[in-house]
Amino acid sequence: MTKIEFAQLMKQGPILLDGATGTNLMSAGMPIGVCPEAWILEHPEVLLQLQREYVEAGSNIVYAPTFTGNRIKLQEYGLEDRLEEINTSLVKLSKEAVAGKALVAGDMTMTGQQLFPLGEMMFEELVDIYKEQAKVLAAAGVDLFVVETMMSLQECRAAVLAIREVCDLPIMVTLTYNEDGRTLFGTLPETAVVVLQSLGADAIGINCSTGPMEMVDAVRKMAEYATVPIIAKPNAGLPELEGRKTVYRMTPEAFAEAGVELVKAGASILGGCCGTTKEHIRALANAVKDMEMIKPLATHRRVLTSERQNVEIDLDGNFLVVGERINPTGKKKLQAQLKEGKLDLVREMALEQEANGARILDVNMGMNGIDEKEMMKKVIYEVSSTVDCPLCIDTSYVDVMEEALRIYPGRALINSISLEKEKIEKLLPIAKKYGAMFILLPLSDEGLPKDIDEKKQIIETIYERALELGMAHEDIIVDALVATIGANPEAARECYETVEYCKETKKLPTICGLSNISFGLPERSYVNTAFLTMMICK
Repeated sequence: MTKIEFAQLMKQGPILLDGATGTNLMSAGMPIGVCPEAWILEHPEVLLQLQREYVEAGSNIVYAPTFTGNRIKLQEYGLEDRLEEINTSLVKLSKEAVAGKALVAGDMTMTGQQLFPLGEMMFEELVDIYKEQAKVLAAAGVDLFVVETMMSLQECRAAVLAIREVCDLPIMVTLTYNEDGRTLFGTLPETAVVVLQSLGADAIGINCSTGPMEMVDAVRKMAEYATVPIIAKPNAGLPELEGRKTVYRMTPEAFAEAGVELVKAGASILGGCCGTTKEHIRALANAVKDMEMIKPLATHRRVLTSERQNVEIDLDGNFLVVGERINPTGKKKLQAQLKEGKLDLVREMALEQEANGARILDVNMGMNGIDEKEMMKKVIYEVSSTVDCPLCIDTSYVDVMEEALRIYPGRALINSISLEKEKIEKLLPIAKKYGAMFILLPLSDEGLPKDIDEKKQIIETIYERALELGMAHEDIIVDALVATIGANPEAARECYETVEYCKETKKLPTICGLSNISFGLPERSYVNTAFLTMMICK
């Protein structure tokens, strides 16, 4: 199935997923503590009957039971050497069950091991683990992928990147949320939407977690940011203990009524998780079949994120400060610490800037005497763990930028992309791949633009290149390119005109390196203040 075909399917009305697999297998006799994938292969008739019943009840998509079919989980049962056989056979079973009447999704989830810096697994190792399973599932003939029951946004990113580097099949992603409305690692529903749709996920939502009514608020928040369909796959109510057994008491009728509220909140792909049966799916399908869906947003909102916080850049919104202290240029103490591999001052600078009102933090590790790529990665881990501000990645090297964007657990800002040949040809595709926003710097291989007309022409050229590559208008912020008035008396006036052009003509936000205006002058703070006041007023 292509991404276009998936998008067309989503327009046909609410799409129904299947219901629970695990709880129904246990009801059919699967013991606690066995490998579910291996048990299914030993009892194929149980899965065949279950998935046939889901299709008859109205499911348009069923999940192949490959949920824990990754190397790490199979290793717990000594079955890692059978990964290809197990995943391939399970997809074949599901395809036999649906008999062409529904799509089969390759199901992937967490490994159970913590990512660095909380655990020992490195990001690239996790990508490789997901790639291994994704390759097998794609080769086995799945129609699309689902990455589900995720607690970590960073692990979602690893899975999406892995699948995208293996094939072009559609990807659905669903996370689980706690009672406070955040994942276990502190991610809000709207943050997950911004990051994952920018990364290329085709549908995003929630599964497991709670009963359906408890999901309504989170779905509504997702809908405020989503340019892709929203998924809701709740449990049959909240779990209860009956002796030593976990039970779900929500009736199919109550489940279906709640499903109607989920569609009203913005969900267009619905199913059931723990405790749901064919009766729940049938009731849900009947309840929502004629409902009008809330369409995804036609345009993106301009949002940067960390793993725990969104920062929206509104063309008519409040002025935002980008903290640029985490840069060794001219800072001997910071340079000395970085050469020693110490990050105490980096951590201190991050906390101080956040406390003083910075909404975005620029990170630059450009200096002699260190491995810039490795230091950039260390600093991103450190700063991301220390503060909630989204990051702006600042480096002159394309390979450093890609490594930084790859491991950053949010949606970053690239500082910057100019019309210089290497930047425009190599950095724009990287920005697209990792879902980053970027600062458009109106420079070319010829150097600074000679006048405002040339500056506008460069802005237009980079802008059009980005859109041709599939990026959105909202992915771009323009650098006003502040020069010092000590060398060019027209520098301030040219910046004002650039801001007016971007805001009024291009409808693009602008950013500036404020202190450049006063370089080499006395009483710089007064010059900076006057210039900034005028820039904000524009």
